[in-house]
Amino acid sequence: MRLSQPPAALKPRYDVIVIGSGYGGGVAASRLARAGKRVAVLERGREIPTGEFPGRFPDLRAQMQVSGARVRIGPTTGLFDVRFGEHMHVLVGCGVGGGSLINAGVALRPDPRVFADPVWPRALSTDPRLDEGYARARAWLRPQADPNARSHSKLKVLQEASAALGVAPNPAEIVVSFSDTVSAGGVAQPACTRCGDCVGGCNVGAKNTVALTYLPDAVRHGAEIFAPVRVRSIAKTANGWSVALDADHVKGETLPAALEADMIVLAAGTLGSTEILLRSRAQGLALSDRVGTRFSANGDIIAFGYGAKGPVNAIGVGHPAKTDFMPGASVSGQIEINDPNELAHSLTIQEGAMPSALAPVLPVLFIPNGRLLGAVQSLISGVYKGPFAGLQTFFAVSHDSASGKLALANDRLEIDWPGAQNEPVYARLDKALESLVTRAGGKYVKNPLSGTMMGHQPATAHPLGGCGVGEDASCGAINHKGQVFDPTGGSDAVHKGLYVIDGSVMPRSLGCNPLLTITALAERALMHMGDDLGFTADASIAA
Repeated sequence: MRLSQPPAALKPRYDVIVIGSGYGGGVAASRLARAGKRVAVLERGREIPTGEFPGRFPDLRAQMQVSGARVRIGPTTGLFDVRFGEHMHVLVGCGVGGGSLINAGVALRPDPRVFADPVWPRALSTDPRLDEGYARARAWLRPQADPNARSHSKLKVLQEASAALGVAPNPAEIVVSFSDTVSAGGVAQPACTRCGDCVGGCNVGAKNTVALTYLPDAVRHGAEIFAPVRVRSIAKTANGWSVALDADHVKGETLPAALEADMIVLAAGTLGSTEILLRSRAQGLALSDRVGTRFSANGDIIAFGYGAKGPVNAIGVGHPAKTDFMPGASVSGQIEINDPNELAHSLTIQEGAMPSALAPVLPVLFIPNGRLLGAVQSLISGVYKGPFAGLQTFFAVSHDSASGKLALANDRLEIDWPGAQNEPVYARLDKALESLVTRAGGKYVKNPLSGTMMGHQPATAHPLGGCGVGEDASCGAINHKGQVFDPTGGSDAVHKGLYVIDGSVMPRSLGCNPLLTITALAERALMHMGDDLGFTADASIAA
């Protein structure tokens, strides 16, 4: 079933406008629609049904948008949104379902010391509803370990190499169904085929994305999703809120100049929600000076090991499969190193798989780093045998200082973090990953595109912060319920009917994949919103 409608079907006014359709937006749309609100969800990307995600490199290239201070390539609705920055690069998802469409689906709860940090308001960090939020998130996203995880070559290689760190890997809990089922959103799901294409978009329909869970539930309860629609800014009106739309976002689409609503839920992600608030502040909306601060890359790194002994089989094979072996889900296992004395030194290293659509171009990516002979051989023989059968991919997360700032420059969002590449976390991760790769018989490749247009800047797929939660407007952009501070009314005054509910609310790094925490905090925020506005945040799942 298609979830979205064309922008031409938009009505002039709604009870609630949810901007963004990722984890935060999905939760908000579902709970508010169940409460009887007239809800519109605005998504800047397009809807990609199961079975239509890129399976070949030309398809992937057509779904790639790349932007920077001096570059703009690809469609503004491309699924893979790559932002080149002077200090840091970022990859985020763009489509109905947000980042859930292209993440690895790893569901982890942070070390308890993360929420013990006083940067969080005590009303949040000590709230029993935080545990309830996690329980609801787990019930709807259904994380589980692959029962066959330890049979996959990439986890076996990690197991053998883990002696270098003295900590053995375990299967990772991922939001993937390994048997035929019906999602919490009422969508029939076939079992995972273990094709390894999770981060390229699941064409099987086994990954529990927001598009298969919260959003179909929202639509079934009356919410309307419109795509592609890009929001530029919001403004207060005598009757609530006005939402200004980008008429140039997609050629040929007919859009009203603005929409009106009683309530706005900003859920456009760390980059999107912060950009909208910064542009709205420039147009007169009173906001905390903390908007745009405490940006974190979540201690994130994607790196490679080249030439490991024995087959790793860490490249996706697509659906239907291109080979007679299955690599497993994009992440099957992980090494968790918890430092009892220093939280910042804790880290999680996951074995990963590159999506099959990237397979033809992988050898080209590695040519600049001196692996010419092996790359040329793989161009001839393919990547499923020969040198690239020993390619290891790592997704690692840890902790950074959350010292980045987000600001508008020439009407586009930029990350200002001059010392980002010198954050201590990167040296720690490099050391750990190089030990693993060396033990596996390979060579560590931090970034195969270093020295090209990507430069040497760090890159993240888990941007956090920018609209961080705080006790009051002097230390945060929003309060513990997600309400946006209005400093004109006092340090803890809020704008009535304006919320932020997504990854931008994190005031620090999480040290783990953030999807479960974003969803849990969203569920918690909707419970509090229900108390304040007189409705029940119904999270029941139909039998």
